[in-house]
Amino acid sequence: MDSNFPELIESREIRGTIDDGFNWVVIEFGEALEIAFLPVLRFLNSIENALLWLPWYLVVLLLALFAYQATRSAKFAGGTIVMLFLTGLFGMWEPAMATIALMLVATLLAVIVGIPLGIAMSRSNVFQGILTPVLDIMQTLPIFVYLIPFVMLFGPGKIPALLATIVFAVPPVIRLTNLGIRQVDREVMEAVVAFGATPRQRLFSVQIPLALPTIMAGINQTTMMSLSMVVIASMIGAGGLGYQVLQGIQRLEVSRGLLAGIAIVFLAVIFDRVAQAYGRKMQQHLHLQK
Repeated sequence: MDSNFPELIESREIRGTIDDGFNWVVIEFGEALEIAFLPVLRFLNSIENALLWLPWYLVVLLLALFAYQATRSAKFAGGTIVMLFLTGLFGMWEPAMATIALMLVATLLAVIVGIPLGIAMSRSNVFQGILTPVLDIMQTLPIFVYLIPFVMLFGPGKIPALLATIVFAVPPVIRLTNLGIRQVDREVMEAVVAFGATPRQRLFSVQIPLALPTIMAGINQTTMMSLSMVVIASMIGAGGLGYQVLQGIQRLEVSRGLLAGIAIVFLAVIFDRVAQAYGRKMQQHLHLQK
């Protein structure tokens, strides 16, 4: 009995058509896209250079103050200082700064793109029906699949790594922005409408403020997913801590991979706690206003 699946179509022709089409896109638009993304690359490099230019102890102090301002916990601020000091002690300071720069820019761009899309989803059931399967694909498609077109368009480097990180990390902020706005109490919305508020006033004065805790949860998830991409992004030239892990794999150096992995965990703990603290603050602020 033949166990092979019957060849109903010629898969080689389909693959050839897809490859030819994308090669045409690269030839026709590759240079224009590189020029268009130059400001983003310069912005990323400027943040990384600024973090590396500042004395290490000043960066540690600034991040510790940032952590304290968010959490109001001297213990966590002290823990931030210890974790960052250990990162430098492990010899991972420069890669850590490169990773922080990539994560910050990726999160910022994901939020700039994601929140407007989430708002648009909340205002249109049709658009939600169209975008939901797209987000499902973005979250389930293997990361290496969409690394291929980015590398073809831009070549190995920080821009394809940044774009791949954004594609991977943006769905949570879109979904939770949509969810937060849709969950705003109908009675509140009816009262606002009764007072004659315009759709714009309803959105910016009521819906977004009430949805902020949920939106912040989305931003927190996006930040963590951006950080989780650093190892894969290093394979296409992003550098940072992910490159140290990659070198550990290539050279079979357990110590290099372990120390870089610990540094990644330290950054994840710091930024996760800070994002959660800001979300709780906003929620408490809204309860006080009520």
